[in-house]
Amino acid sequence: MAPEPDDPAGVWNDALHAADLFAADPHCLGGIVLRAGTGPVRDLWLGHLRDRLTGPVRRMPPGIADDRLIGGLDLPATLRAGRPVIQRGLLAEADGGVVVVPMAERLERSTVARLAGALDTGLLALERDGLAARLPARFGLVLLDEGQEDETVAEALADRMALRLDLSGVSLRDARTAPSFPPGEAAEEESQSAPDATATLCAVAEAFGIASLRAPLLALRITRLIAREAGRDEPSEADLIEAARLVLAPRATRLPAAPQPAEPQPAEPEPADPPPPEPQPPQDVDRPPEDARERADATPREADETVLDAVHAALPKDLLARLLAGGPPLRAGAAGRMGAASASPLTGRPVGSRPGDPRRGRLDLIATLRAAAPWQRLRRGETDPRRVLVTPEDFRIRRLKRRSETTTIFCVDASGSAALERLAEAKGAVELLLAEAYVRRDRIALVAFRGARAETVLPPTRSLVRAKRVLAGLPGGGGTPLAAGLDTAATLALGVRRAGGSPVIVLLTDGRANVARSGLGGRALAGEEALAAARVLRVQALPILVIDTGARPDGARGLAEAAQGRYCPLPHADAGSVSAAVRAATA
Repeated sequence: MAPEPDDPAGVWNDALHAADLFAADPHCLGGIVLRAGTGPVRDLWLGHLRDRLTGPVRRMPPGIADDRLIGGLDLPATLRAGRPVIQRGLLAEADGGVVVVPMAERLERSTVARLAGALDTGLLALERDGLAARLPARFGLVLLDEGQEDETVAEALADRMALRLDLSGVSLRDARTAPSFPPGEAAEEESQSAPDATATLCAVAEAFGIASLRAPLLALRITRLIAREAGRDEPSEADLIEAARLVLAPRATRLPAAPQPAEPQPAEPEPADPPPPEPQPPQDVDRPPEDARERADATPREADETVLDAVHAALPKDLLARLLAGGPPLRAGAAGRMGAASASPLTGRPVGSRPGDPRRGRLDLIATLRAAAPWQRLRRGETDPRRVLVTPEDFRIRRLKRRSETTTIFCVDASGSAALERLAEAKGAVELLLAEAYVRRDRIALVAFRGARAETVLPPTRSLVRAKRVLAGLPGGGGTPLAAGLDTAATLALGVRRAGGSPVIVLLTDGRANVARSGLGGRALAGEEALAAARVLRVQALPILVIDTGARPDGARGLAEAAQGRYCPLPHADAGSVSAAVRAATA
């Protein structure tokens, strides 16, 4: 019997069972995404996994360099031997085992690409520093997701992981006192064979909105592992249900549509005389009878419904609310709150090296020696006393990255009595974020719209004193010129982008526009202009977070959809909640 999704003991036992399955074949299953904070519960689960692994276990340090991750030239050994000597990286060292990745939600794109490539091929291709080799690297990943709010592991990696676990609701007492269910207990209760596991898993994945084809494939692998664990050659229906619950339920993006009731067929009048029998076509010996085909079609359909019910029961009870509140990320691939990285020849964080002139950049001595080392036997004669010969073609200069400033532009609806209540919260949120921006050296701007126009009441700044003075005197009341507010925020954001910064617009409104750009009243025209202004933001690729401040949410959802931004209904939020939502969206 499947445990309840909100039962900590059931969640813990599922996590232990997932660890057992993963330890049986780490590379085949890809890995596990474990969402849990640092603490004894996570350490207890990792200890359980290590006890069952037979291969090496390597922990990947945050911010690992390529030379350590995939390997490269062993410079001291190469200089001693006079020929290229390969140094194995962490992934090659983990061949046949597992790599544990802390803070996986902050992995850089290059690291994600290298991990994904190694998972797909099981090989590492070294083609650098005069090397050309392929090293075996068959491993599984344990991605430790420690993100806050909406921070998640990159989908390119998460899609390749068979299992996703969330231990954030499990306490240490739950983990220590949870009853232990022996593997295969559920399978022993029902040994009915699964008619067509592949078709059933694909149908269930489609019903729950899972677009990736890897999900049913990984679920099929889990099904076979569960059957092997129970000592069966062929998986049973219970194995299929357990695999779908472990693999497909955490990936669900929608709830399955309710079956439509069959429409009653009108009664046909009985004929006075029965019609003569129609001639039957010759029966195909290879074609089964109609009733047999109907029975064959009914069996997988019943299995689909059984698995659907099991996966539906395993879904979190707040899934529908979380799906409705979700939205596209503002900046895909950004790490942390540091803003987008840009190239700089002299300042920034080292991210590798490239051939170049040391007079136009910083010389990377180690990379230069690596480039020169493979050619020493050819360059050095018998009587040449020099230990290392370096030519201009060997020079490598550092590639540096510096972050661009993130400017959060608050576009605040300051109209009407309801907006006046939200205005106080917006002021508190701006002050909180401004204090954080001062530490990160980022900036905040404020656009207010009320009456018949919009204005920039706080240009991009880091000054706490100036911000508090402007916020304290911000007036409220009047109509809602929503289109004018979006236009002003877009103009300011484009100016920030042209200056090399990264703008993010945060719109606080109830979405009920009633003043057009011309200053005339009218909800119909004002609403059309507001949607048009939101579509302009989408065309200009300006990220936007729409915070619905209305007493009844969904008033501003249309704006978020038109701008392809994130929608966040906060009808009862305080300043701290608004600040947390903005930090999560701009992360």
